[in-house]
Amino acid sequence: MHTRPMQFIELTGKTLLRIASHDEISPADLRMAGVTDDSFLRVNRQGDIELRRADRWDVIGGLLGDFAERLSRETGLDWA
Repeated sequence: MHTRPMQFIELTGKTLLRIASHDEISPADLRMAGVTDDSFLRVNRQGDIELRRADRWDVIGGLLGDFAERLSRETGLDWA
């Protein structure tokens, strides 16, 4: 059985705080989860937001709607 590898777009906390809609996850919730402007995050095609910790990735929330377009436009990146 062949499975496709997970694909992500990587971004900083500053970018995520700017593009996340309040109906998805609030800036206050992101900050409570440990997101700072300099945090390293990634979002998969399903919209799951993962925060890089020292020894692991933690899922801290999710994006909805047209998040793929927003991510590509703001980061200049495509799924990798």
